[in-house]
Amino acid sequence: MGYSRLAASDEDRTLARLRTLRSDLADPTIAIHRGRIVKRTGDGILVEFRSVVDAVRCAIEVQSGMVERNAGLPPERRIEFRVGIHLGDIVEERDGDLMGDGVNVAARLEGICAPNDICLSQDAYRQVKARLDLAITDLGDRELKNIADPVRVYAISVGKAVPMTAVETARPTTPMRGSAPALTLVAFGALIIVVAIAAWYFHEHRKRVAIPNAPAHLSIVVLPFTNLSGDPSEDYFADGITENLTTDLSRIRNSFVIARNIAFTFKGKNVDAKEIGKDLGVRYVLEGSVQRSGNRVRANAQLVDTESGSYLWADRFEEDIADVFKLQDEVVARLANSLGYELVKAEAQKGVHLSNPDAIDLTMRGWAAFWQPPTKESVASARGYFERAIEIDPENAEAMVGLAYARIRAGLYGWSTAAEDMPAGQMELVTKATAINPGYAFGYYVRSVALFLTKQFPEALAAAETEITLDPNSAYGYFGMGQAEQPLERCEQSIAHIKRAFNLSPRDPASGLWHMQMGLSEICRGRLEAAIEELKRAIDAGYRTYLAYQFGGS
Repeated sequence: MGYSRLAASDEDRTLARLRTLRSDLADPTIAIHRGRIVKRTGDGILVEFRSVVDAVRCAIEVQSGMVERNAGLPPERRIEFRVGIHLGDIVEERDGDLMGDGVNVAARLEGICAPNDICLSQDAYRQVKARLDLAITDLGDRELKNIADPVRVYAISVGKAVPMTAVETARPTTPMRGSAPALTLVAFGALIIVVAIAAWYFHEHRKRVAIPNAPAHLSIVVLPFTNLSGDPSEDYFADGITENLTTDLSRIRNSFVIARNIAFTFKGKNVDAKEIGKDLGVRYVLEGSVQRSGNRVRANAQLVDTESGSYLWADRFEEDIADVFKLQDEVVARLANSLGYELVKAEAQKGVHLSNPDAIDLTMRGWAAFWQPPTKESVASARGYFERAIEIDPENAEAMVGLAYARIRAGLYGWSTAAEDMPAGQMELVTKATAINPGYAFGYYVRSVALFLTKQFPEALAAAETEITLDPNSAYGYFGMGQAEQPLERCEQSIAHIKRAFNLSPRDPASGLWHMQMGLSEICRGRLEAAIEELKRAIDAGYRTYLAYQFGGS
């Protein structure tokens, strides 16, 4: 039954159920996966994501939730969604609405989708085909209404788990909407998800920033990594790192990351960072190379300031991993973790020269001050920036989390005895921040810290696990899990998770704390010599607390 027919037969009940589904299922799931609801269209939702992977995961969770909610209902009372996902360029209007072929293709995909399924264009499918373990049906090239060229379409059937390599090919079918079989199955054809890593051309983006022709905060392009293996067949590995870094960096709040299809036009070319900065309207260029030989990889990356052309940061590491896709993910995770700090630091330096900084600038300055070696002055400075940011923008969740963390640090180090600086006093602030932005992963780590320090260890572990759910590459999420597991006497798990944190961010500013916690976890499992070594490393890294000296001091 179509949506209009269902609404006509029982409009009040249908609308009430639809509102409940949106508030309890669709909207929270979209928020968790960093989607932006652009508009509602009665029986549909238009949503923009910065990552195809996020969009598909969101769609799968929504469709799985719908299957559970429809269990036991007769067909005529079921509300069933269709989802269309496309990766493409779109243009944002002044009122925030989205226009262009990217929207049209997604809408047409939803129209030909079977109930409870998810239809992806080939551009979207290419981004996720190695990351999902679901039944995929190749629907072939399809003619879509008002779309000039045929579009290759793939369908995901939620709940049918098969290896991704087994892609079933089906003969093209006629659109479900309006056909006889659909009348007994479809309550309404509804959720349209539009995906765009860069949701508009760079020149459209320029129209939106506060200063004409000025690059936005944390604007960056990831240039195609160079394959140094000497084997052209290894290009896919370097290209995968480029694409995944583009996706991961787009998760950083207030970032603008140029889409991979634009970035790849520079592949194999000698380019000047300053010219790219002018052409694309970005402040930073990330470039690098990768060399893979068997199961071993060597990766190099450099961050370039497009204004000066100077190198701001460089990193290099080698790794041995048998699984090629796990190896690729490891490279991306390490680089993304390191880049997050470097970009914030670079933006904070730029913001120093502004006479009237905005909330975003102040928040970045706050984090840059916070991640310095902890002193009374650096924590007070960070706290001041966060407080000013919140004054300008009372809904700034990131600044709230930063302020809570700075207060905790001030209390822990004895630089403040105020009640508001004790860990228990931060729960309200962090809870408010995560309510404003449920997708801000780091907020759950700070929540985990506050719970840990108030000896609510199971709750602290749950908060850290939530961060990992939101950001699987979060070094802090893994550390938070390890920290909470140690007093729960899950010693082996604690050590494994803290080691994972080190793997993801080997030179993290918090490494001193991590070494100290690793030492306590080694004590937990009775390895005193290993504990002493870890606690000495904590002291060497600047984490000079009584616990470190008590067990590791010489």
